[in-house]
Amino acid sequence: MKLQQRRALITGASTGLGLAIARAYVTNGANIMICARGAEALQQSQHELKQLASSDQQVIAMPADVSRADQIEQLVTTTLQQLGGLDIVVCNAGVYGPKGAIEEIDWAEWEQAVAINLLGTVLLCRAIMPHFKQQGYGKIILLSGGGATNPLPRLSAYAATKAAVVRFGETLAEEVRGLGIDVNCVAPGALNTRLLDEILAAGPEKVGQAFYDRSLKQKEQGGTPLERGAELSVYLGSAQSDGITGKLISAVWDPWETLHERLDQIDKNDIYTLRRIVPS
Repeated sequence: MKLQQRRALITGASTGLGLAIARAYVTNGANIMICARGAEALQQSQHELKQLASSDQQVIAMPADVSRADQIEQLVTTTLQQLGGLDIVVCNAGVYGPKGAIEEIDWAEWEQAVAINLLGTVLLCRAIMPHFKQQGYGKIILLSGGGATNPLPRLSAYAATKAAVVRFGETLAEEVRGLGIDVNCVAPGALNTRLLDEILAAGPEKVGQAFYDRSLKQKEQGGTPLERGAELSVYLGSAQSDGITGKLISAVWDPWETLHERLDQIDKNDIYTLRRIVPS
């Protein structure tokens, strides 16, 4: 029960990784607010999560579009009122955006991807920051992806926004350093979620033959278990990870279970960050 009595807000939590994180948070004792744009799916997920919760746990839900500043403000206000405060924010809501060559894609869809993936993340962090600063403690977990660390041709909106989210997380971590607020990014691995289904539905002519073939192979082999990213999100939301901040951590490849034992080694250096590689 690593999150006993902790209060968390999780976006994009009606399906996929967001729902897996919500499950892990509930089973680890947290009180949670979940949000997503689709009210029906959100209600179904809330019902499922309540079945996992104990009688004294809260599982509340509220539809919200993270790209809308007014809805984010209302979401945070409602969460603070109903949970009696907030300790953890998990920014998981995200989309692939348009697929195709940059000169061919729909520009409005590209802008919408930026609004959801990047601006939605920043808006939520901005809205919760006064509360975290006042209580002198907070955990912010930003979901990154393969687009942050590798070029993704024909998925330019996703790649650009995910890289931007990581740099925003690193920057915010420095901005609040010493205030008891930890900000970290999670790379959850190659997941078999609705986003993968989108790639396969788009076909090789939209996403490129190489990426399509890789995605098809991932679909057949099962991909990274959602639970791995959820477990890392629990760790980063727990007291055990206090002091770990400004990092991009892979749920699959990094030895994150013991990072707290090497805090002096990883603090204030380039380990687990986005940096240029220069010749020796």
